[in-house]
Amino acid sequence: MKIKVLVAKPGLDGHDRGAKVVAMALRDAGMEVIYTGLRQSPESIVKAALQEDVDVVGLSILSGAHMKICSKVLKLMKDSGIGDKPVFVGGIIPPEDAEELKKAGIFEVFGPGTSLKSIAEKIEKTVKK
Repeated sequence: MKIKVLVAKPGLDGHDRGAKVVAMALRDAGMEVIYTGLRQSPESIVKAALQEDVDVVGLSILSGAHMKICSKVLKLMKDSGIGDKPVFVGGIIPPEDAEELKKAGIFEVFGPGTSLKSIAEKIEKTVKK
């Protein structure tokens, strides 16, 4: 069975090249990938995750609003009954914020320069637990 990943671009940030590169790398690693496109709300991301019955949710955030967006997505997922699905975040996130995000329930924070192979491997390992 293929791992199904939702890659989302929340907030007003209009730069999605990184999200598209990660989405293609995950697809090339054998995963099924749904890319939501730009400027998604936390509500639309969780709705898509529910509709598509994904195994993992990935958020690409470069706007600096990662703390607020992630907490909202995690809360909505919990309220929707999918709080057990792992959520990862990619983007420009300070190390101290990355630690706070992990404590809040984000399974991994991938910063610039993270190898695409290691992202795919971490997702596979996490989903297969």
